[in-house]
Amino acid sequence: MAVTVCHYPPGTSKWNKVEHRLFSFISMNWRGRPLLSYEAVVNLIGGTTTQSGLRVKALLDTREYEPGQKITDEEMRTLRLKPHRFHGDWNYTFQSRHAA
Repeated sequence: MAVTVCHYPPGTSKWNKVEHRLFSFISMNWRGRPLLSYEAVVNLIGGTTTQSGLRVKALLDTREYEPGQKITDEEMRTLRLKPHRFHGDWNYTFQSRHAA
C-alpha cells in the first residue's frame, strides 16, 4: 500500500482552498450546538456536506501515544520515501517495505 502525505508549510493553511470551503460549512453545521465532548465535535464535523458534493469523514483517535519517541537516522533510511517535485520535504509518498 502506498501512503501519500501532503503538508502545507506552517502558517500557510490560508492557501488551502479545500480547507476554506470546508470550515465555513463545518461552522454552519455546528452553529448553536454545544460542544460537550470530542465525540460531539467529531460527529458534527463528520456530518458536514456541501451542495457541490463535498463530504467530510472524521474519526476520533482515542489511542494514547508515548511522547518523545525518536526515529533513528538508520530507521529513516529504511523507509521507502519518494519526495514529490513540489516541496518534497513536506509532500512525499512511501511504500510498505513489503511492497513488490
